Amino acid sequence: MQAYNQNLTDADLAVTEQARQKIAGLVQDTGGEACAVRIYVSGGGCSGMNYGMTFAEQTAGTDSVMGDAGGFQLVVDPVAFSFLKGAEIDYVDDGVNASFVFNNVFQAVGGSGACGGCGGGAV
Repeated sequence: MQAYNQNLTDADLAVTEQARQKIAGLVQDTGGEACAVRIYVSGGGCSGMNYGMTFAEQTAGTDSVMGDAGGFQLVVDPVAFSFLKGAEIDYVDDGVNASFVFNNVFQAVGGSGACGGCGGGAV
C-alpha cells in the first residue's frame, strides 16, 4: 500500500476552536500517554456512518496527519479520510449535553445524508 503521510490542513478537515480546546484538554489529561487523536469512521448501516475519536499512541505510514492542531496531532487513516475530506469537527456543550459533532461529513462522497430506503432524514 502506498504511504500517504499527508499533512492535513483546515481545508481537508476543519476543527473549530471549541473542539481544539476540548481535545487539547483531553490529551493533556492523559499525562503524555497519547501523542495524537485518531479520527475513525465505521459502518453505521442505514443510518449512515459513525464518526468518532480515540487516543493514538503512534501513527502509521499511510495516515494523514494534522501536525500541531493546538497542542496535539490529529491522525486519519486513508479510508476514514475518504469520508471526512471537507468535514468540520465541532464541540458543542449546551449545559445539559456535551459532545463532538461531525458536520458536513457527506461533502467528500457527494451524499445527502438521507437514507433512501427508510424515509430517513439528515444525519
